[in-house]
Amino acid sequence: MAPKQNNRYTGFMTAEHIAKRLPTDLKWAVAGRSEDKLKRVVSECQKLNPDRVQPEIEVCNLNDQELLALAKKTSAMICTVGPFAQFGEHAFKACAEAGTHYIDCTGEVVWTLSMIQKYEALAKKAGIVMIPQCGFDSAPSDLLAWSMAQLVRSKLSAPVSDVVVSIHDLKTKPSGGTLATILGLVETYSLKEIGASKVPYALSPVPNSYHGPQPSLFSKLTGVRTVPHLGLLCTSVTAATDEPIVQRTWGLLQQERSRQKESYGPRFSYHEYARARSTLSGIVTHYGLVIGMTMLALFAPVRNLMRRNIFQPGEGVSKEDAAKEYIVMRGTAVPDVQPKSDKVAMIEAKYPASPYLLTAACLAQAAYSILKDDQQLEGGCVHTRVLGPTVHRSPGR
Repeated sequence: MAPKQNNRYTGFMTAEHIAKRLPTDLKWAVAGRSEDKLKRVVSECQKLNPDRVQPEIEVCNLNDQELLALAKKTSAMICTVGPFAQFGEHAFKACAEAGTHYIDCTGEVVWTLSMIQKYEALAKKAGIVMIPQCGFDSAPSDLLAWSMAQLVRSKLSAPVSDVVVSIHDLKTKPSGGTLATILGLVETYSLKEIGASKVPYALSPVPNSYHGPQPSLFSKLTGVRTVPHLGLLCTSVTAATDEPIVQRTWGLLQQERSRQKESYGPRFSYHEYARARSTLSGIVTHYGLVIGMTMLALFAPVRNLMRRNIFQPGEGVSKEDAAKEYIVMRGTAVPDVQPKSDKVAMIEAKYPASPYLLTAACLAQAAYSILKDDQQLEGGCVHTRVLGPTVHRSPGR
C-alpha cells in the first residue's frame, strides 16, 4: 500500500485546480471541521499561485444548522464529503433551503435518486441548479453521449438512437473515499433500494420504454458482447453509476424548454461497458463484479476484512503516481433513421492523469460555469451536460 496521503484527496485536488486554473479575482473559501487542516490547504494553494485571491477559511461541522449558515454565505458550493449516503444530505439540504447552487462528486445513484425526490421541487422553486455526480462519476459519460448526439444531428439531421461507451483503457487505484463509499452504500441502503435506482430511466423525469437492442443469450450469461467499432466488451464497474445519469440527462433535455433543440430523440438508449482483452477475461470480470458486490452486500466480515486492507478516507496514491494514471474512453452512436444507415458517430476521449484530478477539474469548472455563464436553466437537480458547452472549456488540461 502507498504511504498515507494527508491531503483530503478529492477536496484538496479541487482546491488546487481552482488555485491554478480559475481566474485570479475569484472569491472563494475552503470549509471543513479542522481549522489546522484548512490552513494547510490554503498554504498549499498560495504556493501554487501567490498572485490570486486566496481562499477564506470556514470551520463547519456536518450538521444541518452549520451547513445552512455556510450555504447562505456563498453562491455555489462544491461538496466532496463522503460517503454521501452517510454524510452528504446535510449539504444538499442546506443548499436547497438557502438557494445556493450545489455540485458534488458522488457516484451513489441510490442516494442521488433520494436527493432528487426530496429536494428537486425546492431547488426549482429557488431557481438553483444542483448537480450530483459531477466528477469521473458521471460527467465524461454525459458529455460523450451529448457530443455524439449533436454530431449525428449536425451531420445527418437525425436524432440519435443507440449510444454505447466503452472504458477502453484505465489505469488508476481507488482512493480511500471511493472504497469507503462502496462499503457505506451497502450498509445504508437495502439491495432492493439499490436495485430500484438501477432500473432504466429511474432517475429520468420522462419515461422511456426503448432500451436498445436486446442482448444475446450468450451476452446475458457471460456479460461479454462484441460491438461494432468498439470490439469485444464486458461488464464495467462504471455502468451502474453512469447509465442512470445519462438517461436522466436525456429526460431533462426532453423536458427543459431551453434545451429541447439539443434533445437526443425519442428512441434513445445508452449502455456502458469496458474493453475485454479476451472472452475469458471478460467472463471473469463480469462474475467477479457480480460475486464481489453480492458478498460485500450480504456479509459483514467481508466488509470488515476489506476495511483493514484498503486506503482510508482522505488517503490515496501520491501526486507523482496520480500523474502517471490515465483514462481512455471510446463511444459510438447510431442515428435513428429509416431505412437504417451504415453511418455512425464515433468518439474517443483521453485524460492523461488520475480520474480524481479529472473529478477536481469537472467540479471546479462546473461551479465556475454556473457562476459566470448565462445557462438559462429553470432550476432543479440537473447534470453536467445540461449546463451547456461552456462546462468543458477548462483552461489547461
